[in-house]
Amino acid sequence: MTEATLPGTQPDELLNIFGPRDQNLKMLRRMFDVSITHRDGRIRIQGESEDVKKATRVLEQLRALAQRRGMLSIEEIEAVAQGEALPPVIRALPQGNGNASKRPAGAQGEVDIQHVGRRVKPRTRGQAAYIDAIREHDLTFCIGPAGTGKTFLAVATAVEALKSQRVRKIVLVRPAVEAGESLGFLPGDLRAKLNPYLRPLLDALSEMIDFDQTRSLMEADVIEVIPLAYMRGRTLNNAFIILDEAQNTTVAQMKMFLTRMGEGSRMVVSGDITQLDLPRGVTSGLSDALRRLSSIPSIGVVKLGSSDIVRHQLVQKIVNAYEEHESKA
Repeated sequence: MTEATLPGTQPDELLNIFGPRDQNLKMLRRMFDVSITHRDGRIRIQGESEDVKKATRVLEQLRALAQRRGMLSIEEIEAVAQGEALPPVIRALPQGNGNASKRPAGAQGEVDIQHVGRRVKPRTRGQAAYIDAIREHDLTFCIGPAGTGKTFLAVATAVEALKSQRVRKIVLVRPAVEAGESLGFLPGDLRAKLNPYLRPLLDALSEMIDFDQTRSLMEADVIEVIPLAYMRGRTLNNAFIILDEAQNTTVAQMKMFLTRMGEGSRMVVSGDITQLDLPRGVTSGLSDALRRLSSIPSIGVVKLGSSDIVRHQLVQKIVNAYEEHESKA
């Protein structure tokens, strides 16, 4: 049994080489009949001597290629492994901030992330407008009912930005507000108590990045999933920051969050203003921010409706029924 190690591999390079859900990594293991693992920025290859040499050589080539192209496809992995010419496709997105980060024409709003063998792309006009707004503005507000993809598409766009090296980290934030139930007496430490609040963000992230990759990126502080209270006093540069369930922030909390933005960063604030869990009489920070800031041209505001719901067909009917009842009331 022989072992080789590739040191100094950055978390974003690992994501680009191994692919979504480690699909490229699994293929390399089969092709060379070796064990390939990654931890603390090191790729470890174990197996028969000749197999390890071949796999190490290919991984070194793939790392150099990923630095130039970003995320690698299965076809590119196979071409490098077999010593063939690479297909003339450059997937890297244009670099820069602000409006310069728009996708080239013809991409039709598609998010450059492989999700279990298919692309992540908007399924409604509203979702397409949402993705465009995120790409064109440093700060985007999105409101809409459950099931419209507010969180999923924001996380997908953040992973795309990380993969193309337009940001250095992703910060996923949620207010720890209870939906009519008290969780304070649940057993466990602080991390265990906060997990139910942060779980939806982790679920969205797991749809795009394999569990092992997610853990590695979180250990390297490239991805943070934190409650809103932990944002106070921070300045986040070159980060993609998402505030989910923003309707449950107070006015003071929203001001605190929005002023965390540093140089080269991008923010997305999403929520459903019809589902408030704040105490009666407390003004929602999301509603207040929309009133104060929506007239600023450099801030994007997107409103999704029941026609943008992409969950089970019953969800759209449920939302419509509640809206109809509330309008009559």
